[in-house]
Amino acid sequence: MIKAKPTNKQLEYLDWEIGVFFHFGIRTFYQNNEDWDEKPMDASVFNPSRLDCRQWIRIIKEAGAKYSVLTCKHHDGFANWPSKYTEYSVKNTPWKNGQGNVVKEYVEACREFGIKVGLYYSPAQFGSRKMQGREYDDYFINQISELLTGYGKIDYLWFDGNGSENHEYDWKRIVGVIRELQPEMMIFSMWDPDTRWVGNEAGIAPFEIYNTITPDSHWQEVAWIDEDRFLPYECDCRIRRKSWFYKEADEIYLRDEEDLLSLYEYSVGRGGNLLLNIAPDTEGLLPEKDSCNFISFGKKLKERFQNAIECKITAEGDEFFIETDKENKVNCIVLEEDLTNGESVTQFEIMQATPAYVSIYTGKNIGHKRICTFPKTFGDRFKIKISGHNGDFKMKSIKLFNIV
Repeated sequence: MIKAKPTNKQLEYLDWEIGVFFHFGIRTFYQNNEDWDEKPMDASVFNPSRLDCRQWIRIIKEAGAKYSVLTCKHHDGFANWPSKYTEYSVKNTPWKNGQGNVVKEYVEACREFGIKVGLYYSPAQFGSRKMQGREYDDYFINQISELLTGYGKIDYLWFDGNGSENHEYDWKRIVGVIRELQPEMMIFSMWDPDTRWVGNEAGIAPFEIYNTITPDSHWQEVAWIDEDRFLPYECDCRIRRKSWFYKEADEIYLRDEEDLLSLYEYSVGRGGNLLLNIAPDTEGLLPEKDSCNFISFGKKLKERFQNAIECKITAEGDEFFIETDKENKVNCIVLEEDLTNGESVTQFEIMQATPAYVSIYTGKNIGHKRICTFPKTFGDRFKIKISGHNGDFKMKSIKLFNIV
C-alpha cells in the first residue's frame, strides 16, 4: 500500500463526518420525472411558497451535521440563482416575482448556524448538445464563477460526473479559474479533487478501503489520477431510499433512526464521511417525518458515543494495552489513526484477557475512524495489536463503549 500525505483541509473535512445533501430545484415540482429523461419542465411551476432555508439548516444542525451541499444546477440546467447566462432560472419563475435566489438564502442560513457551505453543480445538462467545445466550457466557467464570487467563502464544491462522458472539458482552464476564485475550497470528485466518491449510492464503504489513490486504481471517478494522492472517500445516499428529489409517494421508503445509525457505522465507522440526502418539498420545507427521523438519529448517535468507559492505555511497540478499574460490559471499541503523515495501518486485532488474550475482532485499515462492534463481553483488560502497517503509525484515539 502506498502512503500519501493529506492536506490540513482534508483532515478537517474528515472531522466533519456527517453532511446533508439538499436536492431541490425545478424537478421538485415534477415528481414523475427522472434523471436524463429529458422531459420538459417549465420554469413557471417553480414556486416554493414557504421556502425557508433556515428551517433546513436549523434541523440538520440540531441533528449534528457539520456540512451541507445544495444542488445549484442539476442535469436539467435549471439555475437556483438568477444566472446571467441562462433564462432557465429562478429569475423567470413566479417565486418572489422572479426576484428570489435560493443559493443566497441557503448560504446565509449555513453561515447563521455554523454549517460548512457546499454547492453542487452538474457540469452537464440536457441542452449541452446545443453548445460544443469551448462555447460550453465558457458557459460552465461563467456559471461557476457566479457561484464562487457572489456568496463569500465556499467550503465545498460538489461536481457530478454523470452525463459528461461525451464532452472533453478543458479541465486545466476550468480548475485554474476555480482555484483562483476559491483557493481554500474543497472539490469533490472531478479534475483536481480533494475528496472522492466511495463508488456507490448506498452509503456503504467497503470493509477494507484506504484513503490513498494510485494511478492504477480502478475507482471510476478518479481514473485520470496521474500520481499517488490522499483522497478521503464520501458515502452519499438518500434518507428516502428511492429518490433524490422530493416525491410525496416515497415517504414509505423513509429510513428510521436505526437505519441511519447503521449507515453511520458503514460510512463514518469505516473511515469515510456520510452525505445523506434530505429533499425539501414543493413548499420549500424539509418534510416533517424526514426531519424527525434525522434529529432522532442525531440524538441517538450522541447518546451512543458520548460516554466512553474510563480506561488506562499503555503502548508497547505495536500493541496497546487497555485496563479499566472494574469489569465492564463492552461491545464496541472505536479506533482512530493519526493521519497527519498518511494512513499506515493495514491489519489489526482486538483481544480480551480471559486471563490469556483471546481474539474477539480482526480488521484491516483503521483510517480516520473504525467502529468495531462485536457481541457483548465482560472484561477489564483488552489489547489492540497492530499486526500490519506501512511504515510508522500513530494512534489518535482508542475508546471503549457499551452501546445499546
